[in-house]
Amino acid sequence: MPSQKELRWSQLKVGILALAAFAALTVLIFLMSGSTGGLFTRKIHLKAYFGNANGLKVGAPVTLDGVTVGNVTSVRIMPAHEVTPVEVMIDVSKKFMPSLHTDSTAAIDQAGVLGDAFLDISSIKARGPQPADNSTLPTAAIPGIQDVIRTSQGSIEAVTDVIHRVGMLVDTINSGQGTAGVMLNDPVVAKKIVRTIDQLQALTNGLSSGKGTLGKLLTDDELYTRANSTITKLDTIATELQSGQGSAGKLLKDDTLYKNLNSAIENTNALLAGINSGKGSLGKLAKDPAFAEKVETSLDHLNTLLQGMNEGKGSLGQFVVNRSMYDSLDKTVKDTGELVTGIRKNPKTYLTVHVKLF
Repeated sequence: MPSQKELRWSQLKVGILALAAFAALTVLIFLMSGSTGGLFTRKIHLKAYFGNANGLKVGAPVTLDGVTVGNVTSVRIMPAHEVTPVEVMIDVSKKFMPSLHTDSTAAIDQAGVLGDAFLDISSIKARGPQPADNSTLPTAAIPGIQDVIRTSQGSIEAVTDVIHRVGMLVDTINSGQGTAGVMLNDPVVAKKIVRTIDQLQALTNGLSSGKGTLGKLLTDDELYTRANSTITKLDTIATELQSGQGSAGKLLKDDTLYKNLNSAIENTNALLAGINSGKGSLGKLAKDPAFAEKVETSLDHLNTLLQGMNEGKGSLGQFVVNRSMYDSLDKTVKDTGELVTGIRKNPKTYLTVHVKLF
């Protein structure tokens, strides 16, 4: 039989263990509720209405712009709200009230793709006053995982259709149908492709070895030397032009040429101004109708004269068209030349004067 002292010591150890367990439980409760301000923190009750709970449960966290500020206390269906029948009641610590507004929006979100649902309150664009106890917050719709799956169903079907078409294309090619199928399955076509590749390889080797015109262009240093020499000459010409050497350089650099050209342009403008004002023969020809008529009459007379000459009228016309007149004139000129020659050789024969007396 244990003694009285041993019994008391056993009871004391049990009491100490119970107190330690109670203290640990208390600390654990405070740690679990620390995100909402603690078990004895003053809270405000708010609610929001949704069309679907999307898996939101009682006790789920409530966040304000990503910061946990409370918990969900109730999720139930209210038949009076036909469009949004799901009522969600939440408790929010009053110390977060300065960040809450009557136009803050509540939405049901999920922690990742497979995470639990939670209620998120956004006050980014909210500017209203602080909400009162039991106030109703406006809601915002956030697509859930089911909504995303339904939305992506069309894309999944399109991808499936593309995969099916690709499979059909591969089957067609493997069966030797179409151009690609023939190229992959016909040995004759394969040999032709190999032959073409060999010819291209031979052509490339020829170019690399300097054969042909293209090969020389690629490998001959003489072309580079000529091109470099040409570029050097062009650079020299450009330098001379820039320094004003030569005729072209003077055209670019000499102000005298500019002055002469400017003077010539001014004289031309003055001449044109005089013509436009009717000064001088050109001005009268351009502006005076009587002078222009005289010029036209003179041109008509000259045209008539030339036409008569071409037709053989008059002495000038006969001289132009009559061959005998030209021959007679030519003979007269020859005879005159012979006479002058004879006089120069024997002037006494032609210049002797005989005097007779009666």
